[in-house]
Amino acid sequence: MDIALKRQESVLRGMASSIYSTSGERLLLREITHRINNEFASAIQVVSFTAAKSPDGNVKAALAGVMEQLHNYARVHHALQMPASNDDIDASAYLRELCRSISRSKLANRNIELVLVECAFRMSSERCWLLGMIVAELITNAVRHAFDRCGGIIRIECRASGEFVECRVSDNGSASTADVRPGRGLKIVEALAQDLGADFQFSLGEDGSESVLIIPIEQDRRDEPRSARRTEDNMVHVL
Repeated sequence: MDIALKRQESVLRGMASSIYSTSGERLLLREITHRINNEFASAIQVVSFTAAKSPDGNVKAALAGVMEQLHNYARVHHALQMPASNDDIDASAYLRELCRSISRSKLANRNIELVLVECAFRMSSERCWLLGMIVAELITNAVRHAFDRCGGIIRIECRASGEFVECRVSDNGSASTADVRPGRGLKIVEALAQDLGADFQFSLGEDGSESVLIIPIEQDRRDEPRSARRTEDNMVHVL
């Protein structure tokens, strides 16, 4: 199940990093998303039926844990679905729910703490979706490459600055520069950042890695000068 999910996520990330504006590509992406939703629902139903039939309390408890994990993965997938419309949404709330779902599905059993420092800002749903894809990919990269069994902390910080948002994703992992090379994950991030008209920088040092995104909130304002004014209404969530 985990291997199949990773393959499905890879398909979605790959499609999102390509040109996704034509109606045919949108229809195909929605069809794949619909199929994945059905597969999650079917898997959860099978586990539920199996738990109901078992007379063993330990088996029921174990299968309940499996169902909860499947629900967590389904929530991540739901958060990363391409939006049906392009209305303005509460981007900070979207990122909060996405990070909470990722924390429950991928980080809780690996002793990795996810900290979200957010400020309120709004963004079109499609641009927010692309930002969510980037954040999810950067978290996944950190989980894969930055930490050993002792775990650590991944910190996501978003700050609004005029018509731009600065998003930083950092970790205190122990991966050395000799062991880590830019791979497919960062190439996907770079492609998505280009679609957003965003500046993207990645650095890796002895104290961990840091990715910085400077994102125009609206696509048609990408060439405007960046304001030095920053909001101070940040909130910290430990997820």
